[in-house]
Amino acid sequence: MLKKKISIIGVPSDYGQRRRGVDMGPSAIRYADIIERLTTLGYEVVDEGDIQFKRGNQVIEQNNKLLNLNEIIEVSNHLANKVQDVIDSDSFPLVLGGDHSIAIGTLAGLGKYYKNLGVIWYDAHADLNTPDTTPSGNIHGMPLAVSLGLGNDKLTMINGYTPKIKPENVIIIGARSVDEGERELIKKLGIKVYSMHEIDRLGMTKVIEDAIAYLRNQQVDGVHLSLDLDALDPLYTPGVGTPVPGGITYRESHLAMEMLEEAQIITSAEFVEVNPILDERNKTADAAVALMGSLFGEKLV
Repeated sequence: MLKKKISIIGVPSDYGQRRRGVDMGPSAIRYADIIERLTTLGYEVVDEGDIQFKRGNQVIEQNNKLLNLNEIIEVSNHLANKVQDVIDSDSFPLVLGGDHSIAIGTLAGLGKYYKNLGVIWYDAHADLNTPDTTPSGNIHGMPLAVSLGLGNDKLTMINGYTPKIKPENVIIIGARSVDEGERELIKKLGIKVYSMHEIDRLGMTKVIEDAIAYLRNQQVDGVHLSLDLDALDPLYTPGVGTPVPGGITYRESHLAMEMLEEAQIITSAEFVEVNPILDERNKTADAAVALMGSLFGEKLV
């Protein structure tokens, strides 16, 4: 948005959860013509390809609070380095997941560059679990906590430092499935959350206006958008691993992206949890690409 060059980074990782297929998310999004859409808007688009890491079967370890830990560390390190390379080339990092555990690597790369990074976490879930609070052991429920410096040291120290972000610079939008441990952490850290209750009550226009004003007041030096497609109601995005009814509408999401584009505050973005195996005729990937279009300036008229 603030740069006319966009670098697309695919992260075909499904290690953060148990359901297979989300590793095909980057391919589905490319198939939905993301490169052509952004090029039409006047951007120079560079497809950096997919992050390369050793692929294999998911290493699901029962009774483990950190499933596939070593694999996620590998993916995160590769992604952090790639994000830094993209920023060094004066390009906008657009990361395509993969499950939401990839945000660990994205934020590890961004945090080396931005010293007061703001984060908009557009998601049905808070992703603030730690090994002590997780009900599943799935690391895709932990990336925000990890990036705040909470949890396993091997994860929090990705890229050699911790924390990557500050709790006062985080805004969660769309939450409607939050675990008890996450609720306690939100209150303890004072994280700003717009749940579906606030969205219904205030309207998306007010929510995004407040979010933009809040981040500007925090004097952030960049804003990362981490958008999980399960933030939207499953009616619009059926191809996600953890759908939660009662979500944000398709039109509300477009409005949010349009307002963020008008504010010119987003400096990096990732779109995650597109699972073609669970999808209906690539509907979720199409929605992701349409939202990216709005984020990067596409207008209805």
